[in-house]
Amino acid sequence: MNARLLSLFCFSALVPPQQAAEPKQPNPLYEAGPMVMRTDADATASDKIDELVMKRLQAIDLKPANLCSDAVFLRRAYLVVIGTLPTEEEAREFLASKESDRREQLIEDLMERDEFYDFWTMKWCDILRVKAEFPIKLWPNAAQAYHRWIYSSVRGNKPLHQLARQLLVANGSNFREGEVNFYRAMQDRTPKGIAATVALTFMGERAEKWPEKKLEAMSGFFSQIAFKTTAEWKEEIVFFNPDADKDGLSKKTIFPDGTPVRIEMGKEDPRMRFADWLLRPENPWFSRSMANRIWSWLMGRGIVEEPDDMRADNPPSNPELLAFLEKEFATSRCDMKHLFRIILNSQTFQLSSLPAQKWPEAAVNFAHYPLRRMEAEVLIDALNQLTDTEESYSSPIPEPFTFIPEDVRAIALADGSITSSFLELFGRPPRDTGYESERSRSTSAAQRLHLLNSSHVHEKVAACPLVTGAGNAQPAQLA
Repeated sequence: MNARLLSLFCFSALVPPQQAAEPKQPNPLYEAGPMVMRTDADATASDKIDELVMKRLQAIDLKPANLCSDAVFLRRAYLVVIGTLPTEEEAREFLASKESDRREQLIEDLMERDEFYDFWTMKWCDILRVKAEFPIKLWPNAAQAYHRWIYSSVRGNKPLHQLARQLLVANGSNFREGEVNFYRAMQDRTPKGIAATVALTFMGERAEKWPEKKLEAMSGFFSQIAFKTTAEWKEEIVFFNPDADKDGLSKKTIFPDGTPVRIEMGKEDPRMRFADWLLRPENPWFSRSMANRIWSWLMGRGIVEEPDDMRADNPPSNPELLAFLEKEFATSRCDMKHLFRIILNSQTFQLSSLPAQKWPEAAVNFAHYPLRRMEAEVLIDALNQLTDTEESYSSPIPEPFTFIPEDVRAIALADGSITSSFLELFGRPPRDTGYESERSRSTSAAQRLHLLNSSHVHEKVAACPLVTGAGNAQPAQLA
């Protein structure tokens, strides 16, 4: 097998076809049977998701796609849940299973793997702006501390309302208290700049679209945050300082829902009051935003799209579905894995990507699973896995030196400053703003040419054991 043919094979394995022909009859390679609705007493939360999606589809006279085949589900689950391709052994074991709950069990197994924690730490690092270099300028020590804190939170399945509270009220050294870097990792550290970042991260709202008075009223909660340096190079302390409010903003604080609040000046940190308001169970701002964001991560688009642009004139495509997910998230005490579990086990997640009807409304209403390109980090890791090769990464910051092992996977890179031309070409986010749209999933001629003709890919293919004949590699390993 020559290198060009293997490169073409790798390309087809890594990027699903953008225009798959719609079969007249279900194709067993890609599709199983139709959805089977359950509304009896034994119906689960996953069944409720399907019921609400189907209700919406029936209202607009749109048919759902068939369920995907086991082979398609296997690949989708691995890539969506852990950002990793299944090995040959894992694929054969799953496809040979006759257990009726094999898909459910696979989901549970994947959510306990190390790759799960690496992959979802990466996702959180994107929106929390973990980056040592310009314009965030955390510096390597702080970026590592921030990443470790996020990783331990994801690995411990920390309830997301606790994660948000710890970030909102953080004080201390940015080298020793990782969560403090939430306030350091902002280009605009004025009270208004901080308020806008909080709204984006935890409320899914873009404050630049708010009336100026609304943003100013919220900024009062963050007007007494102060920063000071230490004798250690680039270390900074974040702390509550009542004297920091030079403009008297803390006297004008109003919650985003219009409720005024009195702050005991000099006696309480206004951030505590804001966190109490935002994260109380009856307040929908946080739960709705997180539910929509998680749905977007797993399903390829939000019920409100973009997932961080929630506003009255950008309504949800399925309000009942979003309300149900919001309630599930809140009643589970903001358990991220719980929401993952009910979405991944739904038939909606397991629909084929071959639509029953090619209507524009199909994707918006989740009538089929969307085709989407792998994330840049997942793509290079998959290429390395297929060719049994590695990437070399280095930090652009010469001091302090950041050592990166040769076998580190791209999904496990801690610092957004550590990148490569491949990652940038395929849309890795720069982590400058925290917007979801920073990550690009678009395709381009340059990407196709790189996969087919670049020396980078050809050298990997040439070193692949299937080409060199090293070891006991067999062609089936690429199946």
